[in-house]
Amino acid sequence: MAGFIDATVQDIDSRLKELKEEESRLLAARAALAGAAPRQPATRQPRRAAAPAARRGPGRPRGRRGGNTRSAQALELVRNQPGITIPEIAAAMKIEPNYLYRVMPKLTADGLITRKEQGWHPAAEPAA
Repeated sequence: MAGFIDATVQDIDSRLKELKEEESRLLAARAALAGAAPRQPATRQPRRAAAPAARRGPGRPRGRRGGNTRSAQALELVRNQPGITIPEIAAAMKIEPNYLYRVMPKLTADGLITRKEQGWHPAAEPAA
C-alpha cells in the first residue's frame, strides 16, 4: 500500500511540474502575441541551471519528447492488438497503468479508438 501511495504522490508531483512548465510557455506565447512583457506565474520556483541548449536543442523542454508519444504508442498497440486492456498496454509500454486512464479517453474523444467490454479496439474507419 505504501508503494502505491508513494508512486501516486510522485505522479502528482511530476504532473504539477509539467503544468507549471506549460503555464510558463503559454504565458510567454500569449505575451509575444499581445506584444507585452511576459507575465510571471503566480508562484515562482527557485531557478536551476538549465542544460546547455546545444545538448538538448533550442526550444525543446528538458525531459519531454513532445508529440503525444505515449498516445501514439497506445494507439499503435490498440491497432495491432484489438481488445487489448490497459494493464496490457501499460506492460508493453513499460509505464504505470494510471497514466493510460487519462490517455485512452482522449483517444476515444478523438474518434481513434472505442472501448468494448474491458478491451480497446480501433475505431471503425468511415466509409469513403
